[in-house]
Amino acid sequence: MNPSLLGQVFSVSVAVIWALAVVLFRLSGRKVSPFALNLFKNCVATVLFLATFPVIGQTLFRDAPALDYWLLLLSGAIGIAAADTLFFVSLNTVGAGLSQVVSCMYSPFVILFSFFFLGERLTAWDVVGAGMILTSVFLASGHKPPPGMSRRDLAKGFAYGASSVALMAIGVVIVKPVLNRSPVIWATTIRLLGGVAALAVLSLVVPRWRSAWRAFRPSRDWKITLPASVIGTYVAMIVWIAGIKFTQASTAAILNQTSAVFVLPIAALVLKESVTKRKLGAVALALGGVALVTLL
Repeated sequence: MNPSLLGQVFSVSVAVIWALAVVLFRLSGRKVSPFALNLFKNCVATVLFLATFPVIGQTLFRDAPALDYWLLLLSGAIGIAAADTLFFVSLNTVGAGLSQVVSCMYSPFVILFSFFFLGERLTAWDVVGAGMILTSVFLASGHKPPPGMSRRDLAKGFAYGASSVALMAIGVVIVKPVLNRSPVIWATTIRLLGGVAALAVLSLVVPRWRSAWRAFRPSRDWKITLPASVIGTYVAMIVWIAGIKFTQASTAAILNQTSAVFVLPIAALVLKESVTKRKLGAVALALGGVALVTLL
């Protein structure tokens, strides 16, 4: 198979994998708190990534500047500990389908922060694409709230989601120079360790989060939380890396965002979420914006 085509297959595959993981995380969120779920899935993924090092012939501690380690750890604290917790809060509030509309804001946030902090270019198409994505979020925010939820709660869910995506983008931008010169598996693992460390400290400092460690006790909840953690954090990351390796990064990025499309039917089947014209329109508008931001 042509390497570029193979990369595109991987990139679409990770969109499907992430869509499945989002639905599993939504199911997990009915029993496990966002903070506990984030701590659990990151610990599981960290163990799996550490086990991967001997397989790929790499070591956790490599000859790299101390600043690289600190930036990766900080990136994990911001982009994994804080951002993923907020994402799970948003996911529990607005549902799987609408949460993916908000996640499309990731690309314009990265470009915006890269423009201010890294001096990267900002084109007219970037502005137009970002505007389309923001419009899609406003369109989705006008969606009828799920049963038992007020429109105010729905708006709060979108705010949590937008904050999550912004923090993810900041976490990536501050560490981008390090990622450019580092092995991906190593950098990913150090970031995960930063996220786990931040979550562990918070669990000790904030009394109401100390109970998060109960998620590590074997229980029936593991039937969903464990597969969600493996699929959504470890498997998705490996397939995502493969997609970027074999095809152009811009192509991989737009194919990755199609997870917003795949989430809708899976969420409808598993979570019984409605697929409305407003929701479909918001997804289409968001993906169009991502295409402009990524490809032009």
